[in-house]
Amino acid sequence: MAKNLLIVESPAKAKTIEGYLGKDFLVKSSYGHIRDLVKTDDAIDIENNFKQKYEVPSDKKAVVSELKKLAKDAETVWLASDEDREGEAISWHLYETLALKEDKTKRIVFHEITKPAILRAIEQPRKIDFNLVNAQQARRVLDRLVGFELSPVLWRKVKPSLSAGRVQSVAVRLIVEREREINRFEAEASFKIVAHFTTGKGREQFKAELPHRFEKKEDAQQFLHDCITAAFEVSSLEKKPAKRTPSAPFTTSTLQQEASRKLGFSVARTMQVAQRLYEAGRITYMRTDSVNLSDTAIQAAQEEIVKAYGEKYHKLRRYKTKSAGAQEAHEAIRPTYFSAHSIDGDNAERRLYELIWKRAIASQMSEAEFEKTTAKIAVSTRKEELVATGEVMKFDGFLKVYMESTDDDTNDDDGDNTLLPPLEKAQRLELRSMTATERFSRPPARYTEASLVKKLEELGIGRPSTYAPTISTIQNRGYVVKEDRDGRERKYTVLSLGQGQVVEEIKSEITGAERAKMFPTDIGVLVNDFLVEHFNDIIDYHFTAKVEKEFDEIAQGDKEWTVMLKDFYGPFHEGIQDTLENADRATHERELGTDPVSGKPVTVRVGRFGPLVQIGSADDEEKPRFASLRKGQMIETITFEEAMDLFKLPKKVGEFEGKEMTVAVGRFGPYIRHASAFYSLPKGMDPMDVNENDAIQIIKDKRQKDIEKVIRVFEENPEAQIENGRWGPFVRFGKQNIKIPKGTDVDKISYDDVLKWAAADPKAKTGASKKTGTKAAKTTKATAGKAKSKK
Repeated sequence: MAKNLLIVESPAKAKTIEGYLGKDFLVKSSYGHIRDLVKTDDAIDIENNFKQKYEVPSDKKAVVSELKKLAKDAETVWLASDEDREGEAISWHLYETLALKEDKTKRIVFHEITKPAILRAIEQPRKIDFNLVNAQQARRVLDRLVGFELSPVLWRKVKPSLSAGRVQSVAVRLIVEREREINRFEAEASFKIVAHFTTGKGREQFKAELPHRFEKKEDAQQFLHDCITAAFEVSSLEKKPAKRTPSAPFTTSTLQQEASRKLGFSVARTMQVAQRLYEAGRITYMRTDSVNLSDTAIQAAQEEIVKAYGEKYHKLRRYKTKSAGAQEAHEAIRPTYFSAHSIDGDNAERRLYELIWKRAIASQMSEAEFEKTTAKIAVSTRKEELVATGEVMKFDGFLKVYMESTDDDTNDDDGDNTLLPPLEKAQRLELRSMTATERFSRPPARYTEASLVKKLEELGIGRPSTYAPTISTIQNRGYVVKEDRDGRERKYTVLSLGQGQVVEEIKSEITGAERAKMFPTDIGVLVNDFLVEHFNDIIDYHFTAKVEKEFDEIAQGDKEWTVMLKDFYGPFHEGIQDTLENADRATHERELGTDPVSGKPVTVRVGRFGPLVQIGSADDEEKPRFASLRKGQMIETITFEEAMDLFKLPKKVGEFEGKEMTVAVGRFGPYIRHASAFYSLPKGMDPMDVNENDAIQIIKDKRQKDIEKVIRVFEENPEAQIENGRWGPFVRFGKQNIKIPKGTDVDKISYDDVLKWAAADPKAKTGASKKTGTKAAKTTKATAGKAKSKK
């Protein structure tokens, strides 16, 4: 038996660390938290200083049992969970649950999983930091109290099965308020003047723009008209050096933002992949709001830069963290070894590692140097001047490795600044073309997952460990959806000079298309409005940030956690009681108008199964008519006309093979129903426009695709067939989709093979699969029986 038992949070980390320590150490994993608050109302004893009642979940009992036995036999137990508050709490839970003794328990922390870091940590053990534990306890208790007391209020006053959370509700509020800003926004048009010139000496063209825009079309027309006979010359020429400096190494927040922009990763995926990289010893700890690099890291980065790019590319930089609470983690996210430019691993791991490596190495590199040229161009017939800018890179510096992306997509310039041709003051220029294009002001941008994290961080809400779970929670609860939305067509005017006159042309563009943006749902809006009205303090941005600061003060030992909770809970609980007794039920109902046929009111509201339009009321003799809102429609913005259109579906569009075809809209979009089968409409096809011929063609096309994907049907059982799937051939067996073993010749697969694979398939253990297997077995016996009787 090993003298030392070292406990970490994950098996991957245990495996990595075990390779660094000798035979005297046994490294085991706790698989995260080993106990949690009980699920019942008595989890927190408010009267007894918020004492908590914990339990070991059933899926952790075997782990706890094994760790208890190993800890009893070991001379020393080393608690090596992560170095943040959550990790400190895990160490405390292990200490309590395993009934460890203080004299034989040591707490160690490390920021990277490398042999020197692990050995150094073992040489410098400490005791459990109860300030950090208390800060985590305070967060856990506060969030449980808010959730447990607010949720029943929502059940009674809004809708059953809803839930609320302190940080999550603030995140939803941000998204709802942004949506309302966008709905209120009215685009303003203006005309942007762009000209293309040559120097007359060569064919190379360059672009110049008028610095301001014309609000009226007539003014833009006049400017172009005046330019027909104008002479153009360079009125001033300015050249000046410019520098660009690299960004700081990644924090949790900036990594999530940049991985979203550059790699298209969700916040949750970024953290999952970063966790794997950390546990494999590739990067430093991934939950941090520090931009600091250790002296060792700075030296290692310098050596790698000089070796790979040369001395002139290196510049030592030290970054300071702006966030006052950034002291749990001591370093930014960086590679453990700068000499490893890339790693082995899956595609996501390789790409994220490369991003982290580039950002960290770039932070220690020289500035990029440019020469920026600004030429002003006088127009003989006008007082305004056009401006041309160009930029030439003199030294690439850190840009040799890395360029940061931004969330700003409002730049509608034709392209980046480029090099201008040689110009001189008073030089005459030849105008090749000039346009005045109608451009529209843009509404505030909807949040992406990454820009929402950025906003939460700016407001001081949440901490590195909370961003990903917060964003996952608001989507899982159905308060927010992340999705793509198609844009709509918009007309715009282009004025241009041609053959001595101003020519007007009307063009069209698609505007408002969204990709992976966060939209509030109607239930999200309803819950938000109720909480803002009755619990504004709880989801107030400043209050939420103040609570985070108090957690930081507890972590630093400057505040007593139970005092903080008492100050919060008293007024909060009073508000709960007052709302339960006095608040009206929230409906979010809007009356849109009157149905011209029945004369009954048309209303829109949240129903049991989601937002709906209703004609009539429950008091009427005749039952009210209902129609669900379609994707992208919202209670706040739907018009009377759009609402009445919903009652045109489902509609019958004719017959095919003696059976009716019906067009309708369901959970997954518009479809045709025919003979108990469903056929999705092609993307972009409006269900209101579908006629009989369209419907028949859609049905035929789908049937043909289904025929083409079936490679083979087994005679023994028609429910067993080999099909062509997205990833190649597979066996469909009733409700089971079975993977074909690698290297198997599809032509030689027998029905016995199918039965064998179906039995071995993990899904075969489910009830549905058992039924399928039983049914298949009966079919096989029946087939065999028929074969015998024929003989």
